[in-house]
Amino acid sequence: MMLKRFVLAGVALLTAVAASGQSFVDITKKAGISFKHSTGATGKKYLPETLGSGCAFVDLDGDGYPDILLLNGDGYPALYRNNRNGTFTDVTAASGLNIRMKAMGVAVGDYDNDGRPDLYITALDGDRLFHNQGGMHFRDVTKQSGIVNANFGTSATWFDYDRDGKLDLFVANYVEWSPEKDIYCTLDGRNKSYCTPESYKGTASRLFHNLGNGQFEDVTKKAGLYDTTSKSLGVVALDYDMDGWPDLLVANDTQPNKLYHNNGNGTFTERGVAAGVAFSEDGVARAGMGVDSADYDSSGFPSVVIGNFSNQMLGLYHNEGKGLFVDEAPSSSVGRASLLTLAFGMFFWDYDNDGLTDLFIANGHLDADIHKVQQRVFYAMPPHLFHNLGGKRFEDVVAKVGPDLQQPKVARGAAYADLDGDGYLDVLVTTNGGPAYLYRNTGGENRSLRLRLQGTKANRQGIGARVRVETSRGWQWQSLKAGQGYCSSSEDVLTFGLGRDAAAKTVEIIWPDGAKERLTNLAAGQTYTVTEGAGNTESKPYAKVASDSRRTSGSGSHGR
Repeated sequence: MMLKRFVLAGVALLTAVAASGQSFVDITKKAGISFKHSTGATGKKYLPETLGSGCAFVDLDGDGYPDILLLNGDGYPALYRNNRNGTFTDVTAASGLNIRMKAMGVAVGDYDNDGRPDLYITALDGDRLFHNQGGMHFRDVTKQSGIVNANFGTSATWFDYDRDGKLDLFVANYVEWSPEKDIYCTLDGRNKSYCTPESYKGTASRLFHNLGNGQFEDVTKKAGLYDTTSKSLGVVALDYDMDGWPDLLVANDTQPNKLYHNNGNGTFTERGVAAGVAFSEDGVARAGMGVDSADYDSSGFPSVVIGNFSNQMLGLYHNEGKGLFVDEAPSSSVGRASLLTLAFGMFFWDYDNDGLTDLFIANGHLDADIHKVQQRVFYAMPPHLFHNLGGKRFEDVVAKVGPDLQQPKVARGAAYADLDGDGYLDVLVTTNGGPAYLYRNTGGENRSLRLRLQGTKANRQGIGARVRVETSRGWQWQSLKAGQGYCSSSEDVLTFGLGRDAAAKTVEIIWPDGAKERLTNLAAGQTYTVTEGAGNTESKPYAKVASDSRRTSGSGSHGR
């Protein structure tokens, strides 16, 4: 009888998903995206060839529509301007970004608070900081900035660790590798093969403190973050203990993950082991790739997902409060579904706007011949789309949202944004040695509202702010981040799913400096710009509001 009820429940869920008609459609070609990633491979089997590269969704020209940046492992990046009609135009040639790089990751942040987001790109031949000049034009200001990271940089994140109103920069570095330090590895005793990360020494990641006037200081050692044992691929800023100071979680490959607690005095203390995020459930350091954080069960504390190698499953660390995490993946569908996949890009989001935080995972192996050795593991893999069922339960529904998204690929970076202004989040995925993919979310019957923050005392983008939204089903909250997953950045607008509600009852904003604001009765179907301390908001209706109930915006008023 129990089995019968379980089967019926599964059928009911499948029917509900199918009935909604929501799907993800590959619009890459239609949108004018023609990028193909170059690994830079020359037959020498260099380690970096297997890892690149990331991407970003970011509104670079301030028109309210996210543009696209795609990174290349050996060549020019590609910058696509959003034409606001479902298509994009390649504007790389005149952007100032047309510089040949061996790029890995990108973090987006307005470091000088001029209202224009700037770009930090990690690259094997030296990281670069590009200042946004306006009009989709950029200037390389790396030398003037004082930032030096000629290392194996991977992911990076902007965050204001000392809450002085200026964005600081953390850069995750991988291993001590260069063409001169390359190690000859072989499986058959004759032909060279790609080395595993165990073959190389770790290297310290870097923290750069924003001094203002475009200048940065390397404070890695002063802050207590200098650690040459780490082999870092992913980083996310989060306030895991909710004390108001942003902390750092760093995903390490074959080394323990690190959780750096912000002491509030310019220093950090490493607490990964004590917090329970350093290892797997059985005490093993896994191959940490991408990482993200969110409160997926409305506990009031941010939990964490970390991508790992095939045969290791994801790490889904639930924040129990009091500085302790418990990995729930081994006992959940998240662990079972991800056991044979290899996760890179990832993010928490609410793809169906039901008010519950879902999870997207981009997968792809490093070894093109892995299937010959492990018959259940493949080089190209479909992604995971874990739908939040409530009660800390997830189901992988990638096979239920149309045929396009589930196509296997050798994925690396991933980002999300509302590319067409309809209130539903779309997806960008990069592949190693292959094309980038752009998927449009066709939407469903649920509503949403979007919040764009403008700091005054806090940093201009409001990075690090926490926003709580009350609907008929209770409270949900998000923190605004600048860099997540693997080598990628998603848009800096917060999207809150409201289900069938016509408005949010209450919206509470806690700015990075601790200042609080409260808004009431914010209508669905609107993008609100909230300026810190102004006491009011500006709103703009979604660009596409269909005549049927799936895109009805609702009505309401708002005030402090």
